[in-house]
Amino acid sequence: MATRIVEPEAGPRSKRAAILAAAVDCFGETSFEATKWSTVAERVGIGQTALYHYFESKTHCLLTIMRLELQRSHDKFTEATEDVTDPTEALRAAIRAAYDVSDHEVLQMRILHNHMDLLSGPRKSKREEAERVEARKLVQLVERDWMNLLVRGMSMGVFPLRDAQLLGASVLGLIVSVWRWYRPSGPTPLSEIGELIEGACVRMVAT
Repeated sequence: MATRIVEPEAGPRSKRAAILAAAVDCFGETSFEATKWSTVAERVGIGQTALYHYFESKTHCLLTIMRLELQRSHDKFTEATEDVTDPTEALRAAIRAAYDVSDHEVLQMRILHNHMDLLSGPRKSKREEAERVEARKLVQLVERDWMNLLVRGMSMGVFPLRDAQLLGASVLGLIVSVWRWYRPSGPTPLSEIGELIEGACVRMVAT
C-alpha cells in the first residue's frame, strides 16, 4: 500500500492550493513544457520567488499534481466499488467513477497521462524524488485495484478465466486513453464517451 506524503498545512495565508490549481490550468491548457513558471505565479498573484516556498521547481509541482491525481483516482475507485458485491456491477461502477470528473480534473488526468515517462527514472532533487516514488507506488496500487476486481470476478465464475494482469492493463489502458484526446469543449459529451467505454470494457472482460 502506498504511504501518503504528508501535505503541508494549508493555513489561511497558504498559496499552495492556488498554485496547484493555476499550474493544472496552465499545464493542461498550454502544456508543461510551454508554461513559464512565472506565468503560474502571475495567475496566483504572487512573485515568482514566492513559488519556491512551496515547490522547488516547476517539475516538483508537476510531480505533485501527478501524485495527487493518482491518489484521487484510487480513492474514487475504492469509493465506487467497496460495497458492490457483483463483479460486473463493480466494474461498471468503477468505469463510471473514472469519468465522473470536473473539467479541472480532466486537465489533471491529461497532465498525468502525458507525463507518465517522468516516473520511470530517479530525480536528483530529494523532494522531486519523494513525489516520484510515491506516484510510482500509486500507479502500482491503481493497477492492482483493477486486476483484483477482475480476479474476484473470475474466482466467482462471473468472468472467463484469463491473464488478469494483461486484461486489467488492457481495460485500464482503454479507460485512460480518453484523456489524451477528450476536450470538454468538443462535440461529444463525456457521459456518452463513458457509456461507450463501459460497454466495450464489459464485453472485453465478460465474454
